[in-house]
Amino acid sequence: MVNLLYCGNEKVFDGILTSLLSAVKRDPSRDSFHVYVFTMDLTRLNPAYTCISDRLISFLDGVMKSYNPESKVEKIDVTELYESTMGHSPNEGAYCSPYTLIRLLADLVPNMPDRLLYLDTDIMFNRDIHLLYEQPFNGAEFAAANDHYGKYLINPRYINAGVLLFDMVKCRETGLFAKSRDWINKKKLVFADQSALQRACTKKRLLSQKFNDQKFLHKSTVVRHFSKRLFWLPYPHTDNIKQYHVEKVHKVFRYHQFDDILDEYLVLKAKYEGEA
Repeated sequence: MVNLLYCGNEKVFDGILTSLLSAVKRDPSRDSFHVYVFTMDLTRLNPAYTCISDRLISFLDGVMKSYNPESKVEKIDVTELYESTMGHSPNEGAYCSPYTLIRLLADLVPNMPDRLLYLDTDIMFNRDIHLLYEQPFNGAEFAAANDHYGKYLINPRYINAGVLLFDMVKCRETGLFAKSRDWINKKKLVFADQSALQRACTKKRLLSQKFNDQKFLHKSTVVRHFSKRLFWLPYPHTDNIKQYHVEKVHKVFRYHQFDDILDEYLVLKAKYEGEA
């Protein structure tokens, strides 16, 4: 079984659905998946910061069970945990949504598995997920790939936290998550939880860029991360093209490797919206 963690609010439908479809459709073994979805109500900050609905979770659960009946999508409301541990911290208004912070609660949620793969909702699997999921830890708390820009601008070993394979046993031993929450609470950090994890980490294993490619798609790429990136033409600018922006994926990136996934996503999205 593959254990995945996503975090977000009601707005993450497109991202989680396309990401999950890529995971199952690129898995030749048709393995079972236990998908944990951390969510919370933070409408005190923003009216849009609502919990993911049970209806959405049920729909995703049905999609995953259509590939393997043993798969499961589970919603975990961490509102109370968040408010009691990181509520009103200096990083609530960071560059990214506060929903990225709640992965730092994984040690406080009961019955989480010993091996856990955290994924941002803007990633797609280009190859078998087990190539990443079965990577050895070699004594590290987590395994991750470089941040494409950070490895040049910050530190050669600076990691991108959009794809994190956690050894939860080791993380509990070292107190990785508790130390990260301490950083979140005491100081405003440039990259919030990503910076906190970097500072709190005792030992990390650096993976090849193919496990979190934030700029290119090669034949060897396992994970394509559709994060915000710099474009030089027709003039220097940034754009935040996600995998579910189908027209731009075709026109700007000229990708068609994900067409089978995106075609199914569009059918399922129409079904979900039609049942509303």
